[in-house]
Amino acid sequence: MTASGFEGPKPPRGDDLPCDDGEPMETARHRNQMNLLIDSLEEAWADRRDFFVGGNMGLYFSETQALRNDFRAPDVFVVLDTDRHERKRWVVWEEDGRVPDVVVELTSESTEEIDRGQKMNVYARMLRVPVYVIYDPWSARLDAFELDLAQRRYRAITPDDRGYVWVQPLQLFLGVVEGEWKDTRAPWLRWIDRDGRAFLHSIELARVEAERARVEAERAGQAEAEVTRLRDEVAALRDELARRGNS
Repeated sequence: MTASGFEGPKPPRGDDLPCDDGEPMETARHRNQMNLLIDSLEEAWADRRDFFVGGNMGLYFSETQALRNDFRAPDVFVVLDTDRHERKRWVVWEEDGRVPDVVVELTSESTEEIDRGQKMNVYARMLRVPVYVIYDPWSARLDAFELDLAQRRYRAITPDDRGYVWVQPLQLFLGVVEGEWKDTRAPWLRWIDRDGRAFLHSIELARVEAERARVEAERAGQAEAEVTRLRDEVAALRDELARRGNS
């Protein structure tokens, strides 16, 4: 209740807001790149319950934005210090004011101007996203920026000698790695740990698990064969000793 005795306008309910803009990703490569970043982070952090990673879903940060239908849908974003329950959209005022710690936009010729202009300004000045990343899945160009909070503007993050950029909030690198995903061999943007190892996606993990099971089965088979051989040797020795005893 306000001082005048009347309630102020309530912010829109998240369930009343669109969860996406109905626009498909630029290309299948863009969609696959988005899914790769989400899939591999969820797999690597499967034991964690303190983060949320989303992709191409509505991000609402102010009532004015929602009422104007000024739609924002980052291609990939990560929020720390929250829970992993499923969401259709990220509504800041329903998430204790939490905003993304990292946003990745998968750019193209048709969106690059907006990604490097209007969106960058919104993420810096209105949302104050600590790290903003722009990646072109076709040219494999990677640019990352960290927020200068005092100036409310982004500064470029200098890549290391491998071309990887350090994402401070996540304590991870992002880097371009040649590999296969969704039947396509290409340079893919990957999460990379401090030791330089790319986070494996679900298909790679399944292959690793299958190989581990094969090796274990092979070892078990070899061990069983060795036991059988030793038993045969013992039986033969006993037979030999028995023959000698009867001679």
